[in-house]
Amino acid sequence: MPSLLGTTAVVTGGNSGIGYHTALELARHGATVTLAVRTPEKGEAAAVRIRESAAEARVQVARLDLGSLDSVREFAEAWQGPLGLLVNNAGLMSPPRHQQTQDGFELQFGTNHLGHFALTGRLLPALLAAPSPRVVTVSSIAHRNGGPALLDGNPAERYSPSTTYGNSKLANLLFAFELQRRASRAGAALTSTAAHPGVSATNLFASEQGLGSSRVVRLLAPLVLRVLVQSAKAGAEPTLYAATAAEPGSYTGPQGLRETRGRVGTARPSAAATDETLAATLWDLSEQLTSVSFDWENVSPPHLG
Repeated sequence: MPSLLGTTAVVTGGNSGIGYHTALELARHGATVTLAVRTPEKGEAAAVRIRESAAEARVQVARLDLGSLDSVREFAEAWQGPLGLLVNNAGLMSPPRHQQTQDGFELQFGTNHLGHFALTGRLLPALLAAPSPRVVTVSSIAHRNGGPALLDGNPAERYSPSTTYGNSKLANLLFAFELQRRASRAGAALTSTAAHPGVSATNLFASEQGLGSSRVVRLLAPLVLRVLVQSAKAGAEPTLYAATAAEPGSYTGPQGLRETRGRVGTARPSAAATDETLAATLWDLSEQLTSVSFDWENVSPPHLG
């Protein structure tokens, strides 16, 4: 990784798993990192661990609940100065029952996709104020389980935990690719990339909002994951590559065992993920649902503090 001195970065869900290891390595390489987390106490504990690992680390914590558009707005309004790197990492995986965000969206679609869509749009002025801004959106190999039905927003009557998760991760990938297309058309210097971690031992499996809502899964997950899958640190490598070196509009992931682990390289998107018509339709729908538009021509510079 190159030196990131002078770069300001936001990592959503930076208190645990892949987000934590992403934030740690960014801080180790000189970036000033904000952990954007739903529970500030957990974020502060993670910040302490990062400072213990890297004495010169510049890391801070801010509250962000991606399941609340009000929280997204408050986070963006409080941001000061240019933003060189936004890592859209946080997410939920496969709650066994249909749940909703504070705004009435299905929990995974609303948190994994709409929350990050709104966050990126609201931070666009800060991103464009940086010399070479970059947005990384973390998807999943599970995006291959998603399809055009994602435009329905994962309604309760057709709820399937795995399909719904796949739809939200497909939405992440469609967003990342479409963001690059729109930035390029606008002549903006912004780079949008996507990454996926393969299969890694993260809090996604134990989170009480997802699979971990089952007490059995919550108890067994740490033991099973330690044996069967790669570490969260290894899972962060594609994100770190996407954050520092990957080409605009690229998709990065591990190369071994059907992209579940191994060295970093070019990942394979599904046919649906490269459907530009589907991406544009999802973008328009996301603007309508979040009331957030990406104004490339009339952005105001952020408050410099």
